[in-house]
Amino acid sequence: MTDLATLLEVGGPVAALGGGAAYARARHPGVYWSTVGLPVSTVRLLSSYCSVMEACGLTAAPSRLRVLAVKATTRHEVRPVPPRRGIIRPTTTGLRVRLRLAPGQEPADVAASAERLRHAWGVHAVYVTTVKPGVVELRLVGFDVLRRVRMPRKLRPDLLRVPVALREDATPFVRDYRTVPHQLTLGATLSGKSMYLRHLVAGLARQPVALVGIDCKRGVELAPFAPRLSALATDPEQAAELLPVLIREMEDRYDLIKARQGIAPSTPDEEITSDIWGLPEHERPVPVVLFVDEVAELFLVATKKDEERRDEMVTQLIRLAQLGRAAGIYLEVCGQRFGAELGKGATMLRAQLTGRVCHRVNDEASAKMALGDIAPEAVSAACAIAPERPGLAVAGDTSGGWSRIRTPYLSLGDAAEVCRESTHLVPDLPALKPFRPDVPVRPPVETPSPVVRPRPVTD
Repeated sequence: MTDLATLLEVGGPVAALGGGAAYARARHPGVYWSTVGLPVSTVRLLSSYCSVMEACGLTAAPSRLRVLAVKATTRHEVRPVPPRRGIIRPTTTGLRVRLRLAPGQEPADVAASAERLRHAWGVHAVYVTTVKPGVVELRLVGFDVLRRVRMPRKLRPDLLRVPVALREDATPFVRDYRTVPHQLTLGATLSGKSMYLRHLVAGLARQPVALVGIDCKRGVELAPFAPRLSALATDPEQAAELLPVLIREMEDRYDLIKARQGIAPSTPDEEITSDIWGLPEHERPVPVVLFVDEVAELFLVATKKDEERRDEMVTQLIRLAQLGRAAGIYLEVCGQRFGAELGKGATMLRAQLTGRVCHRVNDEASAKMALGDIAPEAVSAACAIAPERPGLAVAGDTSGGWSRIRTPYLSLGDAAEVCRESTHLVPDLPALKPFRPDVPVRPPVETPSPVVRPRPVTD
């Protein structure tokens, strides 16, 4: 009886501790990783590093000097040498460790063994990045960071750089318009495409940038951001009037570059290699970001007259995609499908959009439209996105690299409030004033008047 009572006294706290750890792992994975997962994974890595590297085929034959030294000093067997390991750096989501590769090894060898390393060290995922020739960094992620997205706190804001999502390796996905000027974002209904757009608008609203929108769904997506928009077209007719104005604005900026650099006025725009960023800051035009939501609505036609208007608008969009970067005009094209079946010019326009973000789509053909021409292996990853995870997407560019990302939740009201607070940042562009959306005046908040009680009359 005494032994049973002692066992119950010891087993109760142990069971409670185990239950608490299981609850933290399910509900608060970050807390679980910091308290339990990090120490356990570190011990596993340190204790099994040599054997795991040997099992993965990442070891190299020892040098002759090493063989002679081992035989002269000990009787141990001379074993293959694993890559030299650096200091283990813990993070809030995992571990980082650098490896110096042996002569003849390449980063692809380590990347091919990432899945084996994940199972050997008991982490959620392992990612390999090249630091410099001969040195790679292993990023061990302790839990699924895309299940509940929490953006890193230390993010440096910069002009035309907006952190909009979190990568699966726990690094922020930053939409950098200076590096990737134009982008295509595809996604089915309720896939999280609108949430991605909200983060872009809210992030750019705080910067000295002109925001222009084309939303052929009567403005239901972009109208809440009207206080911060310099122009808004809510149907194809208005878009047909707005796009020529942007073309003229682009041409005026090229003329400004020519005048500043002494280029002859007869020089074609295509031969000008500089851009507005080479101009002095006081002469530099403000950057313009054009958001096109549901781009398919610009391609669909019903009559012959609509077909002529469609061809003109598509040609103008292609010109903006080809020449707009140097003039500081950037495109953000969104839709559910975007392929050759939309009509003439669709494939040519898509080829000019360097960045690609593909949310959940309804068929494999839609994923191929977004990623098939830049990263064919990413198509299957886009098709595997579950409906239960809105905001999850596959991001890539023409370099062939791709990764899974997920956008954190941002309500429409919060994004609209950011635009209202940054109304003073709307730049003065006279050409776009006719297209400036009407901003409804918010009714003043009625505050209850204080109750004034009569002072008692005293004799």
